[in-house]
Amino acid sequence: MKTAGLFSKLIFRRAIESDLVEIIKLLMEDELGKTRELLDQATIGLYEAAFQKIDHDPNHNLMVIEWEGEIIGTVHLTLLPSLTLRGSLRLQVEAVRVAEKMRGEGIGAWMFQQIFEYAKKENVAIIQLTTDKKRERAKKFYEGLGFEATHEGMKKYRRSNG
Repeated sequence: MKTAGLFSKLIFRRAIESDLVEIIKLLMEDELGKTRELLDQATIGLYEAAFQKIDHDPNHNLMVIEWEGEIIGTVHLTLLPSLTLRGSLRLQVEAVRVAEKMRGEGIGAWMFQQIFEYAKKENVAIIQLTTDKKRERAKKFYEGLGFEATHEGMKKYRRSNG
């Protein structure tokens, strides 16, 4: 779907509550999201509550990419004040998604240009992210942007929202 002038029409903005269903749909598009996310009457309230917490915390920025009125991408950015590295500020990048129909157009790279500009504006020392080991394409994409796998990530799941 090569579109002339695509990048000039992209908008990177903070999500609003009316974007929530479209964001969840984006999260559900990839293979991992199909197993982790569920959008129905029982779960919508969980997502709404999470959105409210994110939206009311000044260190959290749930962002969307809009193209011609359609949400085609999302990312959750969290500023993490830290005592390490002489009290530096970190930026955690999570839930990166580009709509399946728009992949391969350079939108992910464009999104990260916006993220890097945000990090510079906020005087962030380290930009960090995690990606599931099963997502080889994503790992190669992030490496192409200059990210390095410098640490071994660990998680302990305590409960499910299901």
